[in-house]
Parts: sequence; structure tokens; C-alpha cells
Amino acid sequence: TAFRLFYAHGVRGVGVDAVIAESGVAKATLQALPAQGRPRPRLPREGRPGLASTARSRLGAAGSDPRDRLVGMFDALVTACRQDGFRGCAFINTASEAEAGTDVHARTVEHKTAVRAWVRDLAAIAGAPDPDGLARALTLLLDGGLSAGVLDADPRSAEAAKGAARTLVEAACPRDPPGG
Repeated sequence: TAFRLFYAHGVRGVGVDAVIAESGVAKATLQALPAQGRPRPRLPREGRPGLASTARSRLGAAGSDPRDRLVGMFDALVTACRQDGFRGCAFINTASEAEAGTDVHARTVEHKTAVRAWVRDLAAIAGAPDPDGLARALTLLLDGGLSAGVLDADPRSAEAAKGAARTLVEAACPRDPPGG
């Protein structure tokens, strides 16, 4: 309940009373919880629930070509941007309300680093000569697509990010490598 409220209204926009009212948990029960179980701006293992998992699962649907798989992860972004209540990346949203150096900021950096490493591995498999550079570019597109999906409220933003990803992947990972 707390995560859903934080995602919808921001961590500064949700007080304990709102969590109590929405969850139906008595105030005394909530106060009796250990500090780690109390509602606070905690982040799940993924941004929007299931977004990273959805991106991973979309790879199979994209086909067997590793280049198509790199672009296929953007299908999760397109789907997410079309959902009611879409508010972008919970990590970015929460970190924007936190000061640098806080646990929330560190958790966001950790998550974004893990996603970039995963994309870097896909880029290496796809034959990118600079998998780190391609991963950075693609994850910037993902984050930009998440933000634009909220600001524009237009799923075409995610489609544009996917098109740009295809252009980057085709330039970085030619289907017919030189000398091959």
C-alpha cells in the first residue's frame, strides 16, 4: 500500500495517516512494526513493479537475433506507458525527492547500474564493438522514454524511443560485420 501511494503521489506527498487510511492497518499496529517494516520511501528491487522483468521477458518475443532483442526490451516501455496510472520509474521519481548521498539515492544508482550492466551484456552478445557505450545510450533512451511517457502522457514517446534504439543498435551492431 505504501509503495502504491508513494508511486502515485510521491514520497513527500504521502503521510503515515494516508497509509493507515488506505491500508486499513491500525495506527498502533503500524507503530508496533519494526522500523524496517514501517512505511517510508523504500524502493522495491525494480522500478515500476515488473517493468525490468517485463523488459527481460520481452526478449524472447523479439526473436533470436541479439540486435532485435536489444530493441525488443523497449516493448516493455511502450506497454508501461499505455497503462493507467503510469508515473514513470519509481527509482527516478523517489531519487528526485531525495538528497544525493542518501540510501534512496544510492539504491537508485545501484538499480540503474544493474540495468546498464544487463544491457551491456546484451550489447556484447549482439557484437557491439563498444558495448559499454551502446548500453549507456540505450539506458538513457529508456530513462528518457519513461520520463517523456509521464510528461507527454503520449505512448508515441515510447514508440519514438524504440525507433531511436533501433537506429542506435543498427549503427552499432551491423547485421553483416565487416570482413565477415
